[in-house]
Amino acid sequence: MCLIAPVITTAQKTSKAAPLCDKAKQCLKVNDFDKALRYLDQAQLKDPNYADVYIMKGDIYNIQLRSDSAYKNYQRAIDIIGDPDPMLYYIAGNEGAKCGAYAYALKTLQLFLQYGLQYSDVHPEAQRTIANCQFALEAMKNPMQYALVNMGPYINSDWDEMLAAITADDDQIIFTVRRPRDENTVCAFCLNEEDLYYSTKSGSQWQPRVALGAPVKTGYNEGAQCISPDGKYLLYTMCDADFGMGSCDLYWAKRIGDRWSRPRNFGAPVNSSAWESQPTIASDGQTIYFASSRPGGFGGMDIWMTTMTAEGEFTIPVNLGSAINTPGDDAAPFIHSDGRTLYFASNGRVGMGGYDLYYSTLQPDGSWSEPKNLGYPINSPADEINIFINAAGTMAYIASDKDGGFGGLDLYSFELDDKLRPNPVTYIKGHVRDAFTGNPLAARIEMIDLTTKQLLSSTTSDQQTGSYLACVHTGGNILLNVSHPDYPFYSENFQLERSYTELSPYLKDIQLQPTDVGTVVTLKNVFFDFDRSELKPESFVELDKLADYLKTNTIRIEIGGHTDDQGTDEYNDRLSESRAKSVYDYLIAKGIPADRLQYKGYGKRVPIADNTTEEGRATNRRTEFKIVR
Repeated sequence: MCLIAPVITTAQKTSKAAPLCDKAKQCLKVNDFDKALRYLDQAQLKDPNYADVYIMKGDIYNIQLRSDSAYKNYQRAIDIIGDPDPMLYYIAGNEGAKCGAYAYALKTLQLFLQYGLQYSDVHPEAQRTIANCQFALEAMKNPMQYALVNMGPYINSDWDEMLAAITADDDQIIFTVRRPRDENTVCAFCLNEEDLYYSTKSGSQWQPRVALGAPVKTGYNEGAQCISPDGKYLLYTMCDADFGMGSCDLYWAKRIGDRWSRPRNFGAPVNSSAWESQPTIASDGQTIYFASSRPGGFGGMDIWMTTMTAEGEFTIPVNLGSAINTPGDDAAPFIHSDGRTLYFASNGRVGMGGYDLYYSTLQPDGSWSEPKNLGYPINSPADEINIFINAAGTMAYIASDKDGGFGGLDLYSFELDDKLRPNPVTYIKGHVRDAFTGNPLAARIEMIDLTTKQLLSSTTSDQQTGSYLACVHTGGNILLNVSHPDYPFYSENFQLERSYTELSPYLKDIQLQPTDVGTVVTLKNVFFDFDRSELKPESFVELDKLADYLKTNTIRIEIGGHTDDQGTDEYNDRLSESRAKSVYDYLIAKGIPADRLQYKGYGKRVPIADNTTEEGRATNRRTEFKIVR
């Protein structure tokens, strides 16, 4: 902000305070603000009604980003002058809005529009600030629930902690720490260096944080990171590296056992000569959103999307369009584990002022809903630049420099207001092993919506430990498919309501049976209506997986249909055989030769659960395949 005192004339008579103001002006020429303020304090004592004193004080506080003091001094000058240059209304109103004096700013900027017709070039900006003030005053009447809880001394320190990212099970956090430079800092002129730290949870307590060491840590700045919901991939930003493609680039590393792999630059077409930063990855393990200043956007910074088609291979980025991006800056995207709710920061929308946090929902047709402001007091007159929300949709994490912390920016958590919650997501975790040897397997684990056939989450169990973590989405009929090229696949079915009180994680070790004669696999996602043998459409995803498996494994199978013990033997034999034949016919239609398939109805003769309970009877009503050669 330029000093306005030389521009705005007060038409006041010569004052005995004027010489002191002249001395203050000389100090300002060399940016000695403290000395200038001392002269202005003396001038104010000599003539408390000399408007130039308050205009100059307002200018200094303006430069120092002390908006509260700035607008109060400007207002004092306005009161003295009575009929000031309208630009003084504009400057005072803007400073009032910056510190949350919204009612004052609204009134003052309206006076500017009324009397400052000659300043039409800044009318659009004044109108935008007026809209922000009107929004803020209304938002403050209906505040969101918001009680920040400091994450404690094992996470926070007297340095700056920010940009939290947490795995779907809430057991691991990775965050950025801005610390003083040391002998290993590469940047010659940087006073600070940003590094990545992590902590794990034991019970309800976060353990002492640990810096990510080599090969992720370098002497450059690493930060603005995310961790995939399954904990397998770390995506982050490195800036001003000699080997980078632009000012900031995106990098990725993969967890193998208890170590991170060597980081790799995303490369073209994702990284460019422009600024790329702030990646976030969806639970499908493929869709990545990030912020970039590359050409072709709507503003200075825009949010873009790319897809990881194979490990380390990415599609050409696509701009999220005008539904998300504005002529201002839109950045810090965070895609929730539900894969549909995008949170981001923007200074190009009506809000509380500066950067506010917003969210938008991905619609069934692929468009984004109109972004909604997260409201007050999550948003404030200051800049809100990042938010992370856990998979359950109940807890949010932000950085704040509020009083009472450990120093600088600290990480805080808070319970998210019901109005702002995304679709809740729970998780399943365990190990994948060979059923006979117990050896860990690197299997692919997918969650697929059986109605839309959309891939919801995807991960691979660790090749060294067999451990896995996968998101389980709510509000649909969901297939869990665990596959390995050398084994028949394993499947489960989840049908969870959208609820914040009944979502419990699933802990399940999965044993894959070898491709041997006699191996039986239950198809848990093959469905029929009551007393019918026509396949329901939700069955097609699992049967397509079976067809793919048969195309890559030259085995022969028998498809078996089973019922519970309700009804006559004749009825159950006929129904179970008809259902088995429906699966047989579907596989033939998918190109599987008939001589590799056979089918049989077993009726109620081979129960695997107690038929005295509804749960047991439901388990007995099943379709299986058995390897016969």
